[in-house]
Amino acid sequence: MNKKMAVIGAGTMGNGIAHVFAQKGYLVHLVDISQDALETGIRTIEKNLDRMLKKGIIDQEAVTGTLERISRHTQIEDGVRDCMLVVEAATENPEIKARLFRDMDRYTNPDTILATNTSSISITRIASETRKPDKVIGMHFMNPVPVMKLVEVIRGYATSDETCDHIMAISRALDKQPVEVNDYPGFVANRILMPMINEAVETLHEGVAGVEEIDQVMKLGMAHPMGPLHLADFIGLDVCLAILRVMYEGFGRSKYAPNPLLVNMVTAGKLGVKTGEGFYVYDPVTRDKTVSRHFL
Repeated sequence: MNKKMAVIGAGTMGNGIAHVFAQKGYLVHLVDISQDALETGIRTIEKNLDRMLKKGIIDQEAVTGTLERISRHTQIEDGVRDCMLVVEAATENPEIKARLFRDMDRYTNPDTILATNTSSISITRIASETRKPDKVIGMHFMNPVPVMKLVEVIRGYATSDETCDHIMAISRALDKQPVEVNDYPGFVANRILMPMINEAVETLHEGVAGVEEIDQVMKLGMAHPMGPLHLADFIGLDVCLAILRVMYEGFGRSKYAPNPLLVNMVTAGKLGVKTGEGFYVYDPVTRDKTVSRHFL
């Protein structure tokens, strides 16, 4: 069995996906146009493996083997050649994904499955950029990938049963729990999650309560492990905004319209954990939240 696969994008999701595949014995080609991004991605994987080692989840042999199975590539044609699966985990931008899938289609074998980790963009739209839409599927991992069990497996209009069955089996082999869903904006996870986050921003914007108070209500009253505003910072406010815009465009319903405060924060570059400031301020080293910002 060919266990060679590629991950396009070495960011938060990409390096996490590379990590779990390599840990399960796959030869992983991690692809990014930025050498710095590749190096940062590998360092993140090393830190996550070290954390697992210290907790006794894995041993040193597993750490060494996982890292040895990951190679770095800055050219997509080199990275995806002869792979049985390619998982795209680039920026949540339809134009970027369209270009990448045209390239992935050009440089892969006819039977290579092309998956996208998109959290909201139409699989059917992405598949239309290729000559093999039956081989295109959504494989939406949750963050942090090495920890979270869910994989949303999204069928496009032309995705074949064979492709879907294969991705469901691969997900289980990664010790994940795949759930098959259909191709509508936001799928299931973000169609439910993003309106909740947007409503939390709306509640803050209207002055009903402060950042910490909103998060405490949801944590203490609804048993959420993380409040919606803290979670938005963790996901990235730019990502939340992009998903809401996809759903607003796809459904045309006002309930998906992004709150103006969210739009302004993204415009100002306050994107959450990744920039050190969002609804909370974060320690630049540990990335732990320190204080909440005041919006009232």
